[in-house]
Parts: sequence; structure tokens; C-alpha cells
Amino acid sequence: MSVLRMTLAVLLASASLSTGAHAVETLEYRVTGKKPQERRNFIQGLEILDGKLYVSSGNYGQSRLMRYSFNDMTLEVSKQLHHRLFAEGLTVLNERVYQLTWRARMMLVFDQQSLDALEWFPISGQGWGLTNDGKQLIYSDGSDRLHFMSPTERTISRSLSVTEDGKPVYKLNELEWIEGRVWANIWQSDRIVIINPDSGDVEASLDLQGLLPTSDRRADTNVLNGIARDPADGSIWVTGKRWPWLYHIEIQPGE
Repeated sequence: MSVLRMTLAVLLASASLSTGAHAVETLEYRVTGKKPQERRNFIQGLEILDGKLYVSSGNYGQSRLMRYSFNDMTLEVSKQLHHRLFAEGLTVLNERVYQLTWRARMMLVFDQQSLDALEWFPISGQGWGLTNDGKQLIYSDGSDRLHFMSPTERTISRSLSVTEDGKPVYKLNELEWIEGRVWANIWQSDRIVIINPDSGDVEASLDLQGLLPTSDRRADTNVLNGIARDPADGSIWVTGKRWPWLYHIEIQPGE
């Protein structure tokens, strides 16, 4: 287990043991690096795998699926979606790239290597964030719920209500599976919550307010949205819609 993985595990375990199973740990961060990215990307989904960065970019008439070399951020493949589709979350599982759409209620399936479209299947509700636990797809629909779906059966095996201090947490957006937990952006906020996938309890919260400096903001700069963990070293990267940077952050315990 890497130092970063150990640190995350210890932080969450410490929160549960010292302050009770449902207490929410407030985490802090520091920026340890950054990579430039295309400002036009309206980031809806982000995933790193085998040295590649997979990106879902949204908006009607502009939605795309892309793959970059993560080392130098060189664009390798870009696929334009139909103009009536609004791309949302993305994840890679079993040599397939899964990409959600918003109101069309469609899950698109692509070949991981070529990014050629293979098929699509319907989902229940809107599509917002998407990740996987190595076996199941996990998606959000803008409510307080996470849905767990078999990639082969394409049926929801269970739905989980996410709560913080006993209250529902709505607008769960871009998702990432990190060390046995679901990390979720809260739409239109600078906050990420870390969710226990068994209970639905928010175990920790990370406030990224001020991550993107005012000097790097433009009129079309949008909200924080994008979480990716690099399996090669456990590093965590975050960004936002039409942001010029991907930020490498190191998680620290709150004061």
C-alpha cells in the first residue's frame, strides 16, 4: 500500500473510531502539482487508467469522448456525440468505456482502445456522475441516490440514499471510486464528499474553495467538476468545467 493510500485509509478509519461511525471528518488539501488541459472541455467525467486520461465533455452540440496521454496531455482520440446528446459521467470497466447522457437517459458503450461506439442501453432517471467498483457501475441522477448496476445484466441491483448527519445529500455529480469509497462532487459547490458505499453515510468532506485562482477564471469558467485517481501511484487529480488546469492534490487531516 502506497503512502497516499495508507494516509487516506488512516484518515477515514480515524474519523470513524474517534468520533463515531456517522461523524463527518473535515479534510484539507494542498496542491502538489498541476497539468494544463484544454479550456474548451466542459468536464463531466474524468478517469485515469494505464497512463491514459479519459474525458467526457458536455453541452448539446459539443459533447465529446476523448482520450489523452496523461504524461504530456497529448490528445490521442476524440469522438463527437450526436448533437441531441448531453454527455455526463464516464468510467472504464472491462475494456469498455461507459458514458452517461443527461436527459436522454442513455448509457453509451465504447471500445476502450479505439473509442468506437459499440452500443447503448437505457437507464432509469437522468445521468449525472459515473464510476465503478471493479465489478459494478455506480451512477448518480442528481438526487440523493447512488445506483449500482451490473454491466452485463444492465439492471440496478440496489440504490443507496446518501446522507450527511442524517440528512439527504442532493446533486451528487461527478463520481470516483477511491480506496473503497465513492467520492462525489456536489454540483454548484466547491465541495467533495466521501461516501461509504455500504451505508450511504458521508464519512468525510473536502472543501476546494479557492483551488482555481481568480486570475485563471474567465467569463465561461464553470464549476468544480472532475475527480480522478491514478491507479499507478494513488495520486488524486481534480478539475472543473472549462478550467485550464488539472490539479494534483494531497489530502490532509483538518484542524
